[in-house]
Amino acid sequence: MAEIQNYDENQIQVLEGLEAVRKRPGMYIGSTSGKGLHHLVYEIVDNSIDEALAGACTDIVITLHADGSCSVQDNGRGIPTAIHHKMGIPTPEVVFTVLHAGGKFGGGGYAISGGLHGVGASVVNALSEWLEYEDCYEGKAYTGRFERGKTVGGFEYKGETEKHGLYVRFMPDKEIFEETTVFDYQTLVNRMREQAFLNAGVHIIIRDERLLPESEGKIVEDDFLYEGGIISYVEHLNHIKHCELLSPDVIYMKAEKEFTIAEVAMQYNDTYNETVLTFANNIVTPEGGTHELGFKLALARVINAYARKRGILKEADKNLSGEDVREGLTAVVSVKLQDAEFEGQTKAKLGNSYMRSFVDQLVSEKLTDYLEENPSTARIIIEKALTASRVREAARKAREQTRRKGFLESNSLPGKLWDCQEKRVDVTELFLVEGDSAGGSAKGGRYSKFQAILPLRGKVLNVEKARIDKVYGNPSLTPIIQALGCGIGDDFDITKLRYGKIIIMADADVDGAHISILLLTFFYRHMKKLIEEGHVYLATPPLYKVFKGKNVRYAFSDEERDFYIQELGGTNVQAERYKGLGEMDPEQLRDTTMDPRFRTLKRVDIEDAMACDEAFSLLMGDQVEPRRDFIEKNAKYVENLDV
Repeated sequence: MAEIQNYDENQIQVLEGLEAVRKRPGMYIGSTSGKGLHHLVYEIVDNSIDEALAGACTDIVITLHADGSCSVQDNGRGIPTAIHHKMGIPTPEVVFTVLHAGGKFGGGGYAISGGLHGVGASVVNALSEWLEYEDCYEGKAYTGRFERGKTVGGFEYKGETEKHGLYVRFMPDKEIFEETTVFDYQTLVNRMREQAFLNAGVHIIIRDERLLPESEGKIVEDDFLYEGGIISYVEHLNHIKHCELLSPDVIYMKAEKEFTIAEVAMQYNDTYNETVLTFANNIVTPEGGTHELGFKLALARVINAYARKRGILKEADKNLSGEDVREGLTAVVSVKLQDAEFEGQTKAKLGNSYMRSFVDQLVSEKLTDYLEENPSTARIIIEKALTASRVREAARKAREQTRRKGFLESNSLPGKLWDCQEKRVDVTELFLVEGDSAGGSAKGGRYSKFQAILPLRGKVLNVEKARIDKVYGNPSLTPIIQALGCGIGDDFDITKLRYGKIIIMADADVDGAHISILLLTFFYRHMKKLIEEGHVYLATPPLYKVFKGKNVRYAFSDEERDFYIQELGGTNVQAERYKGLGEMDPEQLRDTTMDPRFRTLKRVDIEDAMACDEAFSLLMGDQVEPRRDFIEKNAKYVENLDV
């Protein structure tokens, strides 16, 4: 990294005001749901991480306080405290009250920085009921307080101090976050673990002082420090897969040039799935970008070149494909650069063109050297890729066979599909329904203009344990592939998708949950873009029918059931637990679960790529003990579950 540059009030550049944040919070933090709530914490932590990137911070402590507020403390440089040269107020007030104010807009305070849109502290302040800070800068301590973005406590000098860094504590505003203002500890733990992996040597502590029931009256704390950085990240990802490793060590590569850094860590295992996570300036890039492209191109080219040089691939043999060489690969690609360009406001894809060649050159040189120096490991990697290639060829033949039978043609629909009349994808819905009985109720209760029904046939294949050639032609999956029309694997084309919403509608019991996770595993592993672009949903059928005479209520929880029992008078009130969707007549199913005016749908998002991969590997993989441990650990959160 470059040396720390001069950092004072002159490096804080002002771009525009703060007025619109409270009026349109979704523009700045994505939403005012739980996702947006947690983004407030990420914004403050990202500023501390930026201090670490500048070489000025080693420790970050995040605390969830008993009153519902959150604080973040670091041992960085703090915020410059002089009167700002343009705004005429103390610089910390500029940082917390002016949108796009900070040391990341060309002033020279930071060579590399993350932070969504560069809005950071001012947006958190605007969306908080109150925010307080203690700023320890160059041996002096200062404090200030704001309420809903406005200064109320003034800028106060507290005296000299040996500490350095910034302490920020804020209370999310209930006027903004109407859904919830309660932070989820595990969500924050996942994010902080990820940040610790991506920033080797940075010590991150997260502490929960709320004494919630699940903490059994104790303060909960997690401590993250990974000197190995992304090497430790790959080791962790493979550990949670509970898989066999094909190489003794993680292959690590790094290159630096001026203010550009690229790191790659990779290791092969015996699974059939690839896990490639990419980051730019510590921000996850779920749609990849130029850094991911450079990595994948170089990986395929180097392995093919080595295989031909060693005679493993003959002259007449086809090259191994990118998918072949990535089967069973776990890799983390992390780049840090100045003026990162992201496609879209969500920063899902890195766009800087030079990062492709930068990462390509790094992998080409370092991986070639590794394979030459480790021929036995190289042979194992190539043999796995060759096996993957043979399986892929078998999958191609299976695909062609199903095509010949007309199963996968875009104009061919499964026999049991009750299609809708509307053809516009943005308004159509496909319900995947468990069983013929429930399918019949759904058919009778649907709006045939825009709702299609596909009853599921038999037990859904667990694709976590199956190679791609077993997926084509599978009687439980072929009708789904056929109905959606967008193909899978190499043939996947989301522009051919026939339905805008794919709604999994299963019974509210253990069997229904199992069917749902089998379908989600299939979509995640073979049609991931459907989830990434928000097309997959879970229906939420009621658990109880509560009635007294002709007065009927539908309850979606035990608490709601008890409320309706009291509302209907308490005595002579009956509450029937639905055992399955097939028990509901078409009108009941429509009014509670299918009618857009009254239903509740849960959209399936990939909030945390690592957590998703871990969950699918754990719950659907071959290892029994880790799954049993998970069930035993989480059984206490399940109440009154009918099996």
